[in-house]
Amino acid sequence: MNEIVEPHQSHPHIVKRLRRADGHLRGVIEMIEAGRSCLDIAQQLHAVEKAIAQAKKTLIHDHLDHCLEKAVGPLDRERRSSVDAFKEVAKYL
Repeated sequence: MNEIVEPHQSHPHIVKRLRRADGHLRGVIEMIEAGRSCLDIAQQLHAVEKAIAQAKKTLIHDHLDHCLEKAVGPLDRERRSSVDAFKEVAKYL
């Protein structure tokens, strides 16, 4: 389960997004320690949450687009439509 895979083209973008989220999270901690308003803190926490969720979504979609395609290989039209439907529904994760 801990296999090492070749980095995908999206990985540097995901790392950049997560580093940004990490910086914002550190800022939230500082805001709490400084006694900033709950509204300000909640807004920043929302931004952190969205950044992490988007990183996860990008990673999952990249995996579906590359790893799943590689694993299943060429498929006939009927099977291809099942894979395409799965990829489409995964957009709502």
